[in-house]
Amino acid sequence: MKTRIKIMLVFMSLVLTVSLMSNTYSRYVADTTGSLEVQFAKWKILVNENDITSGNVSSIELTPVVDENENVAQNKLAPSSKGYFDIEIDPTDVEVSFDYEISLEVLNENIPDLLVTKYSLIKGNTDLDKDSIDRIDIVDNVISGTFRYKNVASGSDEVFAFEPFTIRVYFEWVDNEEVSTMSDEADTQIGLNAEDYTLQIKANIKFEQNVSPLTEEERTELYGTPSDDVIE
Repeated sequence: MKTRIKIMLVFMSLVLTVSLMSNTYSRYVADTTGSLEVQFAKWKILVNENDITSGNVSSIELTPVVDENENVAQNKLAPSSKGYFDIEIDPTDVEVSFDYEISLEVLNENIPDLLVTKYSLIKGNTDLDKDSIDRIDIVDNVISGTFRYKNVASGSDEVFAFEPFTIRVYFEWVDNEEVSTMSDEADTQIGLNAEDYTLQIKANIKFEQNVSPLTEEERTELYGTPSDDVIE
C-alpha cells in the first residue's frame, strides 16, 4: 500500500513538473525584424568626359591629330600621312572587374589605303614623348583588354580605385608597294576632289563586367606573390 502511494506521488510529481515547464516555455515569446544593408558596386564609365553608362549617350566626338609633315599642309591628309586620335576612359567610379572592347571601322571605302594600324595604352599623362610610348599592332580592327578590381584587406589603409587611361589609336594613309592597293591615279583623284572627303573612322566601344577567376599572372600583379593573403 505504501509502495503504491509512493509510486503515485512520484508520477504526479513528474506530470506536474512537465506541465509547469510547458507553461513556462510557452510564455517566452520573441519578435524582431532584421535589417540588411549592402551597397551595390559602382558602375559609371566616362569616355571623353561623357557618361556612357547613363544610357543617354549614343555617340561621342573624337578629335584626330595629324602628324606634322613639311610636305603636306597642316592638319591635312595625303598619301604617307599619319596621325592618331585618343579615347579617354575614366573608370574611377567602377568597383568591379571589367572588359573593354573597341571595334574600329574606317568608313572611307574609296580610300582602302587609309588604315588603323596600331594603338597605345597610356596610363596617366598623355603629354609624353611619342617615341617613348609603346605601340601595339591592331588585329582585325579590334582593341580589347581587361582591368581587374583589387579587393583591399580589411583594416588596411590602402584604398583601391581604377585610374583613368587613354587608348591612342594610330591611323595612316599607307604609301608603299608592299601594302598599298591604290594606284597613283586613284590617289590623285582623291586630291582633285578633296573638298568632298573627310576622314571617317567609327569606334564602337563596349564595356562589360568580368566575373571570371583570376589567373595566377593577374593575382601576382594585383597582390604580389600568389601566397599573399587575398580577399576573394
